[in-house]
Amino acid sequence: MKIDFVSDIACPWCAVGLNALERALERIGDEIAVDVHMQPFELNPTMAAEGADAVAYLSAKYGISAEQIARNQAAIRERGAAVGFAFGPRSRVWNTFDAHRLLHWAGAEGPPGAQRALKHALLQAYHGQGLNPGAPEVLLQAAETAGLDIVRARTVLEGGEFTEAVREAEALWQGLGIHSVPSVVINDRHLIQGGQPSEVFEQALRQIAAAG
Repeated sequence: MKIDFVSDIACPWCAVGLNALERALERIGDEIAVDVHMQPFELNPTMAAEGADAVAYLSAKYGISAEQIARNQAAIRERGAAVGFAFGPRSRVWNTFDAHRLLHWAGAEGPPGAQRALKHALLQAYHGQGLNPGAPEVLLQAAETAGLDIVRARTVLEGGEFTEAVREAEALWQGLGIHSVPSVVINDRHLIQGGQPSEVFEQALRQIAAAG
């Protein structure tokens, strides 16, 4: 079973959704063979390298108050805790394009499971620790955590490799109608959107597998 997880490191619901999916896959175990691919999506594609204050940026982008943002974050923290993800303070919003380039490289050249591990490390760095997922030192630390070649990772980041491939992938998924994340696409046909509970993912995967 092929699973494409379309998401952005900047998206808190993507952290919830990925961890919920992981819990579902743990319960399924060896009953269903899965191949998980991380696919790029940028919530803030024009974000400058220096980032922006999170509350001010989100208030302007979505037209909501600081109080609403605080309530939303409390709800997200609760949902994250339910699937084993602990949210920390995130005071700024950052550009994530280089993170997507590194993820693409990990999927193309890394060992099995490395791309998935890198995604978890990046989500933890930003949503757990409030670090800048566009900073080279943060990206390299995440690559090391995921067991990837640090020398090659640095070369990818410094040289701009996989820029075109990421842009093409982003355009592909948007062209297929993906305009919000997380979006989980199973076997190129079935779509599950949002940070769903793990039970929803498990039920869907079992039903799709049973239907052949």
